[in-house]
Amino acid sequence: MPEKKRKPSHQKAWVLSVDMGYGHQRAAYPLNDLAYQGQILTANAYPGIPASDRRIWFESRKFYEFISRFKNVPVVGATAWKIYDRLQEIPKFYPKRDLSKLSLQVKQIYQLIEERNWGKHLIDKLAKDPRPLVCTFFIPAFMAEAFKYPGEIYCLTTDADINRAWAPKSPASSKIKYFAPTYRVVERLKLYGVLPQNIFLTGFPLPKENTGSPQLEVLKKDVIQRLVNLDPEKKYFHLYREVVKNRLGISKLPSASNHPLTLMFAIGGAGAQKEIGAQIVKSLKNKIINKKIRIILVAGIHNSVSAYFHQLIKSIGLEKKIGREIKIIFAANKYDYFKKFNIALKTTDILWTKPSELSFYCALGLPIIIAPPIGSQEEFNRKWLRTIGSAVSQEDPAHADEWIFDWVDSGWFAEAAMQGFVEAPQYGTYNIEHIIFHRLEKTKTPKMVTQF
Repeated sequence: MPEKKRKPSHQKAWVLSVDMGYGHQRAAYPLNDLAYQGQILTANAYPGIPASDRRIWFESRKFYEFISRFKNVPVVGATAWKIYDRLQEIPKFYPKRDLSKLSLQVKQIYQLIEERNWGKHLIDKLAKDPRPLVCTFFIPAFMAEAFKYPGEIYCLTTDADINRAWAPKSPASSKIKYFAPTYRVVERLKLYGVLPQNIFLTGFPLPKENTGSPQLEVLKKDVIQRLVNLDPEKKYFHLYREVVKNRLGISKLPSASNHPLTLMFAIGGAGAQKEIGAQIVKSLKNKIINKKIRIILVAGIHNSVSAYFHQLIKSIGLEKKIGREIKIIFAANKYDYFKKFNIALKTTDILWTKPSELSFYCALGLPIIIAPPIGSQEEFNRKWLRTIGSAVSQEDPAHADEWIFDWVDSGWFAEAAMQGFVEAPQYGTYNIEHIIFHRLEKTKTPKMVTQF
């Protein structure tokens, strides 16, 4: 007789991510309370993973990291990246049309799953305790369906728009349900053939240490302190006093912030764009010395990037500023890095980063300076940020000491901070929890801001 499936003792979920860049694990991190035994699983690095599965994951990850760095090689790098990016390109949204035809990428994924049993070992293990399965990357969701996982399968998308690779081989008959961070993703999934009843507009999951409860009491306190630094002349506040009062519950700003004006520069998971960070520090050297601004450089889990930043700082005579006016965030693993990063965000005023999954962190009232995007999906993230008015593309980093302070003095950064706080979805973590617990009536509908 076949083994009888054991029902879960309580409604916790398997939260399944992948170790590829930061985006998919950053999306999983806020779902820790939802995860069974507080453990977030990693599809390409779990204990006991078969060597054949590990090899497939390893090859795809290494190629992405290589091509991300190779992009900066003159002439040939740009050409190689253009060819690669075309494979993952997001098609134009208009005119609306049937986009459900299989892409080459999806065909190749399913070929590996069906012909080489890629992922079967993992899905068979999870199926012994068939809790709801929440995947922050599409491939594990495809694996779960292909190998007939008996529980509910959810897939959390991690960009403001997505390509065909996120939808399964047969979307109209698929049991995979989607958590969409934006209204555009909802509509895009429909064009790819996913049934409307399998799509939930949730927003992107944000860390609870930065939001607090669903009343956002922690976030509101942090935004108030941030506005003090971003609107020193009260130009924004005098124009939009009622917006601040209605959204933050204050009639006037504090006389001083609990932290100095702080700029954070965050590189991507592949370690690209560290040179921009170097230009920023060099440009702001005198401002740092005079304590006009504090800099946080995010090296993530890349020891080589951390060493690069330390050497840079030493070379320009700012070594004594490390730990005070200059901070470098580095950790040995991603989850320790996310903890450090989220704590640092509470006293960050401006976030400078490429438009990755961090684009959704504008909802924390963080104005974003957009570094050059890498990939089609980041182009769409940039478009979404501009649509809601919470970000601007970087000017020349070599002159950051001028234009950053011009934008602070004008009140524009304060306006961008409030635009993100008001317009971007903030309840993704709670909405996903409510859906898993089948409490749909308690979800908070995100703002339906689309892209034009």
